[in-house]
Amino acid sequence: MFEQASKIQDNGTLVVPAISHYVCRTLVNFQHQHPNWINSRYRHIPWQQSEYQSSLIRQLNQGLSQARHQEALFVKLKAYLNRLFSVEFLRSPEYKSLIVKLEQLTDPDLALLFADYSLVNQSPSHGLFNGRSPSEVGISILLLDVENLPLDLETEKFLETICLYPMQIKVAFANWRSMGKKDLEYHQRGYQLIHVPPGKDSADLKMSTVGSSIFVHYPTAKEVLVCSSDLGLTHLCNTLQNHGLTVYQVSKNRSKITVLNTRTGQINTYSLTPIPPIPTLDQFIVQLQEIIKLEQKRSHCQWIKLNRVAFLYKDTYHLTVSQVVASHFSDYQGRDIFVKNPHIFVVHQPSEKSPSYVTLFEIQPSSTQPLALTETEFSQLPVIESLEDLEKALIKIMQELTLNSSENHVSLSILGSQFNRKYGVPITQIIKKLRLGGNFQKLLTLSDSFNLEKTDKDWRVKLQSP
Repeated sequence: MFEQASKIQDNGTLVVPAISHYVCRTLVNFQHQHPNWINSRYRHIPWQQSEYQSSLIRQLNQGLSQARHQEALFVKLKAYLNRLFSVEFLRSPEYKSLIVKLEQLTDPDLALLFADYSLVNQSPSHGLFNGRSPSEVGISILLLDVENLPLDLETEKFLETICLYPMQIKVAFANWRSMGKKDLEYHQRGYQLIHVPPGKDSADLKMSTVGSSIFVHYPTAKEVLVCSSDLGLTHLCNTLQNHGLTVYQVSKNRSKITVLNTRTGQINTYSLTPIPPIPTLDQFIVQLQEIIKLEQKRSHCQWIKLNRVAFLYKDTYHLTVSQVVASHFSDYQGRDIFVKNPHIFVVHQPSEKSPSYVTLFEIQPSSTQPLALTETEFSQLPVIESLEDLEKALIKIMQELTLNSSENHVSLSILGSQFNRKYGVPITQIIKKLRLGGNFQKLLTLSDSFNLEKTDKDWRVKLQSP
């Protein structure tokens, strides 16, 4: 243990930066592919931007470098991971794989393999080169068949996160006469443009000719991205790999970009379809209610399988229930949004091996009641024409929500959602109509009837004792 501790301290300039850069690169990749795996407080930070990456790496380096031995280093590292990533990821097999890779990097001999990447954009005066000259720092090169696989700026940024070395050379091949103003666009993005005559596979043949000698012209090249969906470039990839370069084969399949590391067999994917915006909690609850109501009407059955609701939600909104839930509650699973809102949803699982079913609270399995208030019932609701009327309506809803509950508080979002469901209008619209100013939260603070409490997840509301 003491021998290993000394080894970590002596080589900390390699181990700590390698770990910090690996964690940062993992965070950037997740923001593209698994945003729900990032803690909600950090999920909307633009991690693609270098200033945010530099800030994170600097903080990780400062914190981890204080560890005196390997055990202490990993305790600090796991504390950072718990802050950066969501509970869903921390419980996943992918988290265990990440831990294994980070454990490998705590060995200074393995960290040395990542040293070049860790030193990118570092000044030699920082002492991190450890006797190595700046000329030894490797680079990545991108070869692009624009006719076969055009890359937009966002996809290009994703490819940069895959590489261990900075992407300093970008070469684009095309018959530019037939590409309109694409040559200007790619030139402004820093590409070297190579023109090829018209003809099938003309760009691929030229890419093979240029690429096969790239290690001669760029001796510091460590990685090459070969971007084309054509299979005719396999020979080029093999040639480059035989000369010691890491080769990434980049191809497009419908709305996804696939990146194959030919050395390790690792595959990364990037969706070209932008991720839809996450709805607010109020919107999400209403969306789920609407989906259940429509499926009840279609199937003539009040109880709907929970996985059917999840499928319909993803098909309708192009988001998973788990993604939305994780963005609002870091410690909730997808199913919890139904279970923890019993005043809206009823969940039933006949046995441990059977699927779970869900229905809406106001609908009993044998009931023939309509899904919404009748015209007569709606007309009997008190008219809200003043702040006093609104306060009475909210008190009434709070009493209904807590009547059969063991808890005396309600989520602020749930209170607003229940008001919307009962009165058929968002609470914000009523606030605007009455010209009360401010938002729902501020409105409740002005009333002696309510008490607001801030939690890690949201605001909780309870009625003041008489």
